[in-house]
Amino acid sequence: MDNVVAQSYIKINKFMNSKLLHNLSWMPLVIIGISAVVLGVRWMVVQEPWLLDKAANENTLGLTFNELFSADINKNLPDYLLIIYRFFGFWVTGIGLLITAYILVTFMGTPKARNGLLAVLGPFISGMLYLGHTKIPISPFIPLIYGLLVLYCVSLVASVKLNKLER
Repeated sequence: MDNVVAQSYIKINKFMNSKLLHNLSWMPLVIIGISAVVLGVRWMVVQEPWLLDKAANENTLGLTFNELFSADINKNLPDYLLIIYRFFGFWVTGIGLLITAYILVTFMGTPKARNGLLAVLGPFISGMLYLGHTKIPISPFIPLIYGLLVLYCVSLVASVKLNKLER
């Protein structure tokens, strides 16, 4: 009888661990996808989206936006920047929706689904962090990128453990 109870406990414990690990493998990535949607929509709806990262942009340019826009040759620059930021926002929203849709369709239920998305997101987030630190080090988006990296790492660790548990 004790052997049956022990085996039942092991099965229940394994099930609970796999359920927790499964949730930890996909939920952080959904948050990443939703974050991208929120950021993208924000870039699309703000009247002057280049001001969301004003200090970093002005630091990179070496002059203020007032100075930049006051030059006669740059009178149409705000319109151009608005179009570029709207396009960028639309693109980021699309990526966020694709990530979220992929996860909601697969629920990261197989190692192939988990490994595939993690293999794409890892270099992508690392690249964002590298570019942020090297090109726009005072950007307020760098802490956000670190947050995305933490979420990614939680998903990665859970996925690795889940893959081992499923063997």
